[in-house]
Amino acid sequence: MSRKPNLALVGATGAVGTVMIDIINNRENIWGEIRLIASPRSAGKKITVHGEELTVVALSPEAFDGIDIAMFDVPDEVSEVWAPIAAERGAVAVDNSGAFRMNPQVPLVVPEVNPGEAKNRPLGIISNPNCTTLTMMAAMGALHDKWTLKELVVSSYQAVSGAGAAGIDRLADELEVVGGQKQLGTASGDVAAALAAAGVSADASPWAWPIALNVIPFAGSLKDGGHSSEEMKVRDESRKILGISDLKVAASCVRVPVQVSHSLTVHATFANELTTDEVRDVLSAQPTIKVLDDPANGVYPTPNLVAGQDPTFVGRIRQSLDFKNSIELFVVGDNLRKGAALNTYEIAELVAAEF
Repeated sequence: MSRKPNLALVGATGAVGTVMIDIINNRENIWGEIRLIASPRSAGKKITVHGEELTVVALSPEAFDGIDIAMFDVPDEVSEVWAPIAAERGAVAVDNSGAFRMNPQVPLVVPEVNPGEAKNRPLGIISNPNCTTLTMMAAMGALHDKWTLKELVVSSYQAVSGAGAAGIDRLADELEVVGGQKQLGTASGDVAAALAAAGVSADASPWAWPIALNVIPFAGSLKDGGHSSEEMKVRDESRKILGISDLKVAASCVRVPVQVSHSLTVHATFANELTTDEVRDVLSAQPTIKVLDDPANGVYPTPNLVAGQDPTFVGRIRQSLDFKNSIELFVVGDNLRKGAALNTYEIAELVAAEF
């Protein structure tokens, strides 16, 4: 690195942006200027980054002047407009939204898996994968390199924070009502009735059903064939990141009453023979993976254990009894850190090394 590049964070005051600032503050400062950008209503706020109080500036084309790398933690419709503008002003845009993930001219990067793709950016934009896909990708990439992945069957158990602040607030509101009422959850519709009686309106929920004392077998929006958008992201993004255009993927995405951390059960089939011990050794050797796999002593990852931590956690590693060359895993990752902010930042670090 011949000089320190200038970094911008777009969406600095949002939920993921706040996590991003924590990550920046806890890693080596490799930046020249750090510029915080948000909507006009957040402009003027003061945020401390690496000991310096910075003033948030309003999103505008001029906000990207002099910026080398711009990280976007904003909704799709905002990134769709402003990431190309940042690129036109000379910045490399690293986008955490879904706006560009499947664009063939935009690389979809996980630094542990396909770091070289970060340089292949004809539009000046690099995309960050969906948080559900990211939860398993470091593990799947390492195993694919060793045994050649052929098929994935995945069930995700996704935290309410994946639905944003509205999801977090809704779970909190529902838990306040159901807490301590031991009889709730024992009769059809009793949780919904208790929420309505307490004035917690169903119309204000991101979901069609209560999330407290419940699971919801749908995440995202409805797509063709009855699949959800989250399920299609797992399929399409896994293929693109791993470079396996014909990878067979089946996914079911479920929303669960957990605040932070997505969990996945993964059934993975490979072209070559493998053993549980070999899988455990390969995963344990990865610097961003922690293996917790001693079920006899209650050692395995859980969402609350993983919350607030950077690594991907893997446990319940076992060979399939009835499927050749297949293993079963339970994988957990903090969806706000590695699933969003951290991977975006690690991509920015890759680009920074070019300066």
